[in-house]
Amino acid sequence: MPDARQLTQWLGEPLARRLGVYALPDGFLLSVVIPVYNERETVREIVRRVRETPVPLEIILVDDGSTDGTREVLAEMEGSDGLSIHYHPKNRGKGAALRTGFAHARGAVIVIQDADLEYDAGQFPYLIQPIVEGVADVVYGSRFLAGGPHRVLYYWHYVANRLLTTLSNMFSGLNLTDMETCYKVFRREVIQAILPTLKEEGFGIEPELTAKVARGGYRVYEMGISYHGRTYAAGKKIGLADALRAVWCVLRYWKCD
Repeated sequence: MPDARQLTQWLGEPLARRLGVYALPDGFLLSVVIPVYNERETVREIVRRVRETPVPLEIILVDDGSTDGTREVLAEMEGSDGLSIHYHPKNRGKGAALRTGFAHARGAVIVIQDADLEYDAGQFPYLIQPIVEGVADVVYGSRFLAGGPHRVLYYWHYVANRLLTTLSNMFSGLNLTDMETCYKVFRREVIQAILPTLKEEGFGIEPELTAKVARGGYRVYEMGISYHGRTYAAGKKIGLADALRAVWCVLRYWKCD
C-alpha cells in the first residue's frame, strides 16, 4: 500500500490535496458528533458511511428524545467498536445534543455530522486537511462554493440562508458563504474553549457557534462540499421559526453571552 507521500507524487499535489491525501499525525483521532432526532430510517446508514471514511475516528451519537423507533435502533447498535451512544430523556434540540456530544469527544479534531444523509461523510479527509496542516482552527463546509453535486430544492431556503449568513458576517466580521452549514470542523482546543459558554438548545446553535468562533479570533477556512438536500416529506425539520431564532441569536451573541 503506497503511503501519503508516494500518492502525492503519483497524483500531483493539487489532486492529492483535493482527495485528502496527506499524512495524519501519529495517534490522530477524529470525533464525529451526530445529533439524532427521529431518524430511524437513516441512522444505521449514516453510521455505515461514516465508518467507511479512511480516517481514524470515533462516532458519538446523541439521541435527542426520538419517538419514532430510533432509540430502539440505537439500542441494537450499542457495544460496537468506536461508537458511543447517549440519550436525552426528552427532545431538547440540536444545540443541546451537540453540547452533549462535544462533552464526550476525545479526538484532536471534532466534526458535526447530521443523521439525515444530506451531507457526504466521504468528504471528511478533505475537510480536516487545513486543520491537520496547521493553517486553520475551524473549517466550514460550504454548500455554496463549488465542491460537488447539489440537489436543487427550496429557493426560499436558499434566500433565507444567504440573508442569515450575510447578517452574521456583518456582526462577526467573517466572510462566510454558508453560516448554517452542518459541516463545522474544530480543533479540540476550540471546542474546549467555547463549550462552557454555549447556551442554545435548538438550531440557534449555528449562529452562536459562529459568533463565538469569530470572537475567539480563530483561523476560519471554508471549503466547498456536495449536498443532497431532502424534502419535508422525507423528514426535513428546520423551518421559519428556526430562521427567526437565528436572527435573534446573531444579534444576541455578537458582543455578549
